[in-house]
Amino acid sequence: MDEEYSRRRELMKQIQENHQHQQHDGIRYGYYILIWLGLIALTGITVTCAGMNLGRWVIITALSIASIKSMLVLNIFMHLKFEDRIFRIFVVVAMVTFMIFISMTFFDYAFY
Repeated sequence: MDEEYSRRRELMKQIQENHQHQQHDGIRYGYYILIWLGLIALTGITVTCAGMNLGRWVIITALSIASIKSMLVLNIFMHLKFEDRIFRIFVVVAMVTFMIFISMTFFDYAFY
């Protein structure tokens, strides 16, 4: 019993070390700062577009920029690109479901 417990404990320790090692490789602080500056620039573009008279394109432009910003945050700051494929698929399914609800709401209010 103790031998099996110690073997499982050692296996879990190896899995945790491997996951931590994979998760923190490859991203430098300068890259984070560059992405942060990009997010600030995209926020500035969103604010500038809000002041322009683009008609119906205002909502589409704002949602497109917000989608780009959310993908940057998910992939870089939340380390989604280092996760397993199945986890990324779940996130994509959740985002598609969210976009379906947003588009249904948009069509409901746009043609009312």
